[in-house]
Amino acid sequence: MPPLTKDAIRFGTFTVTSQVFHLTPLSYALVNLKPLLPGHVLVSPRRVVPRFNDLSVVEVQDLFLTVQRVSRTIERVFSASSLNIAIQDGVDAGQSVPHVHAHIIPRKKHDLSHAGGPDAIYRMMESEEGDLGRQFREREKRGRFPAVDADESRNPRSEEEMRKEAEWLAEEMAADENENR
Repeated sequence: MPPLTKDAIRFGTFTVTSQVFHLTPLSYALVNLKPLLPGHVLVSPRRVVPRFNDLSVVEVQDLFLTVQRVSRTIERVFSASSLNIAIQDGVDAGQSVPHVHAHIIPRKKHDLSHAGGPDAIYRMMESEEGDLGRQFREREKRGRFPAVDADESRNPRSEEEMRKEAEWLAEEMAADENENR
């Protein structure tokens, strides 16, 4: 399956076209380079803007409608019982790529009991393992994905793995949209 668009899609300074699985005129959803939990995806406006308040009213509407649409599919296909939906708005809030993005993280009962319980996800997002900017920079510097960090359960993914997941999720999004018509 070819990418959803021939246009280059940027996440901050990084090209992520092959990771995109859903597009609207103003937003896109992409699979994550190193998800904190299986199914952790991002939704971002197509226009590269660093802060939430930089978005127009129409971009905010489209972004949140896209988050809602994508979250339904992610919850279903990953058999989640709940979701974390978060925006880290600015460097002091933990934003590592200066481009507005919402994290959608599917959750299951006891999924992080080994890490301290359900709220451990916030610590993970704030830590080095959640630093998307660092991970993208390391990939570009080395020409490949970063080495596995101390959390052995979080394996780095190849471009091929991410492309396949993006294709699968694009098919699932299309199926959900056809069902809701």
